[in-house]
Amino acid sequence: MAIGLLKMAATCVVRPIHHLIRLVQLAQSWRQAQYEGRAARGNTLLREWLSPEQKAQFDTIKSFDVVGCNTGKSYRIQYGVSANVVELDDAGRPTIGWCFVPTGNLVPGDVMLAQKIALEADERRALAVARQFLVPQLPSRLSTVP
Repeated sequence: MAIGLLKMAATCVVRPIHHLIRLVQLAQSWRQAQYEGRAARGNTLLREWLSPEQKAQFDTIKSFDVVGCNTGKSYRIQYGVSANVVELDDAGRPTIGWCFVPTGNLVPGDVMLAQKIALEADERRALAVARQFLVPQLPSRLSTVP
């Protein structure tokens, strides 16, 4: 009789726990689907603003180069939401990283578009709020775009 009561008590405890776990899994799946939809829309909008050369770069290496409007320096915007802008030297090698992002919980495509517009329209102001970071130096054959 005691074993029967224990089994019944265990069922009363385990069943609601399994139910809660399933609810959490469903919520996570829903959030992931929402994020993936936002990310797809962000990438679509970004691609609409890219030049044909930038689109080719983005399709090949998930990054693209822009030219700053004030200094004429080249920058590579890499796929991501932070610490993803790298200044390039005349040979296309990374020299210094720049971290600046718009406010809000944005997907990579939206952040990258904002960074592109900022550098091409008001480079000095964008860099004035950016934080610098060191980038690893790659051999020159690896640091240039194919």
